[in-house]
Amino acid sequence: MARRVHHDIGYFVSEGVKNMFNHGFMSFAAIGITVACLLIMGTFSLVAVNANANLQELEDASEVLAFVDEELSDSQARALDSILSRVDNVASVQFISRDQAMADFVAKYEDQALYQDLDSKIFRHRYAIHLNDISLTRVTVEELRSVEGIARVNAYEEVSDGFIALRNIAGVVCLSLVAILLLVSVFIIANTIKLTTFDRRDEIAIMKMVGASNGFIRWPFVYEGFLLGLLSAVIAFLLQWGLYSAITQGVAGSDVIALIHIVPFSAMWKPVAGIFLGAGMLIGVGGSLSAIRQFLKV
Repeated sequence: MARRVHHDIGYFVSEGVKNMFNHGFMSFAAIGITVACLLIMGTFSLVAVNANANLQELEDASEVLAFVDEELSDSQARALDSILSRVDNVASVQFISRDQAMADFVAKYEDQALYQDLDSKIFRHRYAIHLNDISLTRVTVEELRSVEGIARVNAYEEVSDGFIALRNIAGVVCLSLVAILLLVSVFIIANTIKLTTFDRRDEIAIMKMVGASNGFIRWPFVYEGFLLGLLSAVIAFLLQWGLYSAITQGVAGSDVIALIHIVPFSAMWKPVAGIFLGAGMLIGVGGSLSAIRQFLKV
């Protein structure tokens, strides 16, 4: 029984390889178009990953400033630390004294001598607060404003809302493009397999009449689609790697866009390879099953 199964698998694979080479031009076209679709899909996905990483860095860098009431003493101002830390969605709290606030202000200007006579009392004690989830900025700001001893809270809710909207839009666009490209690739593979099955329609009809099962007829075409999808995935992955590396070097060598953080491909190659292989095999096998179905109705 095991020998029979092994023999059948060998026959299916050999027939699939033979079919792929018998339709060399169409197989080449199917691989080329599938590679292009996978590359476009991968590129948009990697752009979305990098956009999300850069947005996350901007979110982590964004902060809410809570200004302490001027009537509070230094010790009372510092005592607010524990109260603010207990507010929901607050990740970290950093106390900034009047003197530190003045020093930070003066450091922003080249001609610091103009500000040497500033009195630190014109500045307020304040807290730099980072949040766990910027989508809850408005709610958190309201809670911070209700803390006794906090006179004013500065938070750019519009900026945080913009970050969230940009992330959501990027995610929707990426998913939509991936879905469309997957359907296009399946359609291309299906048409390639249809040519093979059309050429062999008489043979398939005879096999059906002598009692061959649908599974026995179907498997060679499934293996053909599988091999087309697998080969496309490997080629697309290698091209994606080279393209991403070239773009990374170009960004690193540019002073204008060097501020953009590029996620190293070495940190992503495993999931990228897995997605490419999965998508390639799904496209190949899905296209094969879609193509052979009508020819089995004899």
